[in-house]
Amino acid sequence: MSEAKLAKTALTPPTHTAPPAKFSHGVRKGNILQVAGQVGFLPAVEGRAPTPAGPTLREQTLQTFANVKAILEEGGASWEDVMMMRVYLTDTAHFAELNDLYNEYFADLKEAPSARTTVYVGLPAGLLIEIDALAVLG
Repeated sequence: MSEAKLAKTALTPPTHTAPPAKFSHGVRKGNILQVAGQVGFLPAVEGRAPTPAGPTLREQTLQTFANVKAILEEGGASWEDVMMMRVYLTDTAHFAELNDLYNEYFADLKEAPSARTTVYVGLPAGLLIEIDALAVLG
């Protein structure tokens, strides 16, 4: 008896523009949802280049969380479904502030928090943080 292959669905919420290359902002297959790396760009405005939420780590982190959340919701998931988050920072000096922001943002999480990895990378000029997430629904 053969099982039908599960469809893979690309996710692009209305707050996001089409990706700049051949990838999806998020992909869901069965009960697995992978959110591609998101940065702190404000919601998309037709005809305007992507704009960072502001110059500070706080502004960009909160917007990045909002961008990840929009993709999770587009795929039928929530923060409660996230198993793993990967955070990419451009400056090691931002680690303590990131942890404070993280603790504040996820203070009301009802289930166990996701696992997390933080690494340091180079990002395009002006961007301080990027986050991706893996969620399992059900």
